[in-house]
Amino acid sequence: MAYTTIDDPTAYFQIELYTGDGEATRAHTFDSDTDMSPDLVWLKKRNTDGFHVLTDSVRGAGKMLAANNTDGESSNSNSGYVSAFGTDGFTTTNGTSNAVYVNTDGSIYIAWCWKESATAGFDIVTYSGTGSAKTESHSLSAVPHFIMVKRRSSGGNSWVLYHDKLATAVSSGQLVRGSPEDFTLAIDATAARVDEDLWSDTAPTSSVFSVETANGVNASSSTYLAYCFAPIQGFSKFGTYVGNGDASDGTWVNTGFRSAFIIIKNAEDAGNNWFGFSYNTAGFNGESNHMVMNEDEADVTNSYIDIYSNGFKPTTTDGGLNTDGSVYVYMAWAEMPFVNSNGVPATAR
Repeated sequence: MAYTTIDDPTAYFQIELYTGDGEATRAHTFDSDTDMSPDLVWLKKRNTDGFHVLTDSVRGAGKMLAANNTDGESSNSNSGYVSAFGTDGFTTTNGTSNAVYVNTDGSIYIAWCWKESATAGFDIVTYSGTGSAKTESHSLSAVPHFIMVKRRSSGGNSWVLYHDKLATAVSSGQLVRGSPEDFTLAIDATAARVDEDLWSDTAPTSSVFSVETANGVNASSSTYLAYCFAPIQGFSKFGTYVGNGDASDGTWVNTGFRSAFIIIKNAEDAGNNWFGFSYNTAGFNGESNHMVMNEDEADVTNSYIDIYSNGFKPTTTDGGLNTDGSVYVYMAWAEMPFVNSNGVPATAR
């Protein structure tokens, strides 16, 4: 049995941790033995408040969007920015006011970095709005299970999310799969899923995704960004689980790999943050820092999740991760496949 199509996840996804040194321009080289030229850098200050800064190679270095608010795109931020994409890392440049986003002396940072590739199930799409329902092409050659869309040209609109398990519900103790194209989540907010016609009530295909006329996805004369992800066996998975409310034995979630990065959101209950867990920010298991993905706040130290060789399990009753009977969606990328093509197994954290 083939457990993975990608033996080395670091060829397509890497996490860079570093301490700021205050230098005006600084090159960051990935720690992995595998070189990777990133196409998306999602950068966050960890020890104090700081925006989630997203920069990609399609829009171009210097152009940032903040994942934790509704602001439009800015260029060469006053608080610092990603100024170049390298062959094995990226470069940051301090802003005219400060370096808080990228390189404040003594502050600690994390950068989640993806390489755009159909092999790894990731495509970056930019498009212009028309105010009329339409389709947009992507290059995954597979059906995306997770799409993040943001209006770039003006502020005031949330990041909106398509997830192919977003319509999952529990009925009479059984999971019921609805139509995910009828729903959306705002990744910069704590709101629950809403039934909103953003995707023309049409599921994406292996070549296009659909957008309606709402300002958040398709206003006339506006410009947009879409990050499109398809699941790749042994490398990425976009799924759902139902909480059981048991902190000592939470719901087991099988991903098929040891996760490097997991994002989780309570889809049903409003008021819950987006949780982000990275393999290299704490000891795991029993001591697992998390990042609030929709806020600018610092890391939080807790014991909210255990990460295993082929999945994860929440170890809390927190409503954002494990309310009994509530439905959660997650997005996960691999540190190591459960078993690679040579038969080498992963181990738990």
